[in-house]
Amino acid sequence: MNEQPGDGSQKTLQIDISNVEGTYSNLTLLAHSGSEFVLDFARIEPGIPKAKIHSRIIMTPQSAKLLLKALENKVGAFEASFGTIQTPRSGAEPNGGIGFPYP
Repeated sequence: MNEQPGDGSQKTLQIDISNVEGTYSNLTLLAHSGSEFVLDFARIEPGIPKAKIHSRIIMTPQSAKLLLKALENKVGAFEASFGTIQTPRSGAEPNGGIGFPYP
């Protein structure tokens, strides 16, 4: 169930898993303008000097903030079940990118 902010109605989201393709990403590049956020999902492979972007998601600032809150909730639930997620640079803030190696 997906509730749209401000319109007071609920929408149902239907997913046909036979038509949905997952894409692995170990590097995410982030950018923004005054009206949108851009998330580029890439994959770095050993021995290959360039990462290829496999998917680009463009969203409104409102949707980006809702995604941030949803990810915070899901990461918190994951860590409550499985323990703290360790990152290579704990405490450091990524600057425009997320993944390995850090840009």
